[in-house]
Amino acid sequence: LNKSDFVEKPKSLLLERRIEVAIEEARSICAEKGVTSKECAAAWDIVEELQAEAAHQKAERLEKTAFDIYCEDNPEAAEARSYDV
Repeated sequence: LNKSDFVEKPKSLLLERRIEVAIEEARSICAEKGVTSKECAAAWDIVEELQAEAAHQKAERLEKTAFDIYCEDNPEAAEARSYDV
């Protein structure tokens, strides 16, 4: 972290750090509680919300969020299933 980076982009740098921490926490929770647990789903919801906010601030769409990658890696998780209604 350079001083000039923080002065120019403090919000985005802090948000990126929050995303990193949230991903670590989500992985830890899922490892402890199981990939199909409500706690795991809630942890990945937090990651997804933070990444969406970061993308919104950058005014661009992420190709894949950490949650998308999680769903690909854990297709048995309820959150990974999508249903057409």
